[in-house]
Amino acid sequence: MSSDLRLRMIRMTFDRPLTNKELAQRLGKDPATTLHHVRKLVAAGFLEAMPPRAGNRGAKEIPYRSTGLSWELDNSENVVAVGEAMLHAFLGEVADIGLRDVDQSRLVVTVDPEELKQRLASLMEELAAQPVRPEVPRVAIYLAVYPGD
Repeated sequence: MSSDLRLRMIRMTFDRPLTNKELAQRLGKDPATTLHHVRKLVAAGFLEAMPPRAGNRGAKEIPYRSTGLSWELDNSENVVAVGEAMLHAFLGEVADIGLRDVDQSRLVVTVDPEELKQRLASLMEELAAQPVRPEVPRVAIYLAVYPGD
């Protein structure tokens, strides 16, 4: 999963199915480009097609929803490519919403790195396991841990 565009598509569809046209509009991309990525994501099991619905002028539209598979992947073989895609996806999302809506923190701490990663992973897993509640706002999280030297 080394495409920032595909990572953004998975995030956008995690709790609400979107059509290829809707994804293209939100991403500012050509529908043919997003359709290529949608097909790849469906083939790999990251997105699933939902029942077709009627669009404008009766056209058949197929919404797609994230399967949640991306959260469970082991990316240890492609750590650099996946890391770059995640960073670029984050930067693209921040560019879309603007820095005023981003709550950021930055600090250096003295802590065992593995303990910190385990605690953060536990929190992320706990949050990811919560059921989707439509009345609660969606919040995106980007987290990076790196040497403080």
